[in-house]
Amino acid sequence: METAELTRDCEVTVIPGGDRMTLSAGTPVDITHSLGGTYTVRAGGRLYRVNPSDADALGKEVEETVAESGGEVTAERVHEALKNVYDPEIPVNIVDLGLVYDTSVLPDENEVKVRVQMTLTAQGCGMGPSIAADAQNKILALGGVSQADVEIVWDPPWHQSMISEEGRQALGLE
Repeated sequence: METAELTRDCEVTVIPGGDRMTLSAGTPVDITHSLGGTYTVRAGGRLYRVNPSDADALGKEVEETVAESGGEVTAERVHEALKNVYDPEIPVNIVDLGLVYDTSVLPDENEVKVRVQMTLTAQGCGMGPSIAADAQNKILALGGVSQADVEIVWDPPWHQSMISEEGRQALGLE
C-alpha cells in the first residue's frame, strides 16, 4: 500500500456503488492497488476507483493508450487484453475470475467487431458499467478492432468454481 495526496481535484467512482464524485486536491489517499492501469484508493474509510487518465492526480504518470498491433484479432488476443481489466475490489483480472463467458470475433470486410458477454461477482455491484467500459476500451485498443460490445449477463450465475487456477492462487484459495 502506498500513501499519496491528490495534486488536483479528481473525479472518481465510488466502490461498490458505482456513483461518480470528485475528491478534492489535497485529499490524502491510500493506493490499495493499481492493476490494469486503474487505481483503487481508500480515503475517509471508503474505496474509490481512479481512471488511468487521472493517474497524474496521484502523482503517477498517465499512460497513453496505443493500439496494439499483432496480427489477426482472435478470441485469445481479446482474452489477453481483458487480462488487464480488474474488479477494483479484487486483485485478479476478470478473465481469471471467470467473469468472461463468451467472446465472439466477427470479421466483416475491412473491420472486426468483437462481442463479449461477461458477468460480475454480485448482481448488486454498481461497478458493472465501469468494468464493462474498461473491458471495451481494452478491446478497442487492439489493432484492427472497429467495434467492441460488452454485455453484462447473469446467466449462469457466477460462483467461485469459475475462478482459474492462476486466480485461485492469487487469492490464496489454493
